[in-house]
Amino acid sequence: MITRNGIIIVILATIAHSCKTTNPAHSGMTSSAKLNDSTLADADGNRYPVKLLSEDILWMTSNLNMDIPHSYCYDGKKENCERYGRLYTWESARKGCSLLGHSWRLPTNDEWRALTVFYGGAAADSNGMRKKAYKALLHAGDSKFNAVLGGGRDLGGQYARLEAHGFYWTATENDSSTAWFCNFGKGSHALYEQDGAEKARAFSVRCVRRIDTLEQRKR
Repeated sequence: MITRNGIIIVILATIAHSCKTTNPAHSGMTSSAKLNDSTLADADGNRYPVKLLSEDILWMTSNLNMDIPHSYCYDGKKENCERYGRLYTWESARKGCSLLGHSWRLPTNDEWRALTVFYGGAAADSNGMRKKAYKALLHAGDSKFNAVLGGGRDLGGQYARLEAHGFYWTATENDSSTAWFCNFGKGSHALYEQDGAEKARAFSVRCVRRIDTLEQRKR
């Protein structure tokens, strides 16, 4: 158990040892099994399951729900936060992930793409891949990633697309005012990577940490 600034990370003691293998496939399979019961807790007392989903990246498998400035419940309703997590502007998304403790951060677009390809099993621009990834990564899918369709909040403070789209920020900027995001589209049953979202919009958030930072933290 590692405690940092009120944030508690519960990681099974055998994880770091099992991840020393030089076989990436074996490491992923072994660590994934051991991480199934691991959790991450934030300062509000919310607990997030943690899972090794692609190569050496730990992913939260539920949406961030930490109450920080510039984060919102859909339609201002607490029950929506409980079900879908909070919606964050791009800057608050980065801040929220960093508040989880050492090395937790917002995933890059490349890391989202790697996750998509891993669970799609096809070329990155394949429509079939996008549909396979959507099915695998959505709530109750085979990956156990459990993405939800939490909608978003626009620049004017209006909420839309609940149960129609799941918008997830990436850390990758398009320019100084916009960034990339991932879009789970219910209508097409596909997962898309898109650019050009204004950073003042509010979307859902997942946070990541590299598995090798567990070893670094022990030193």
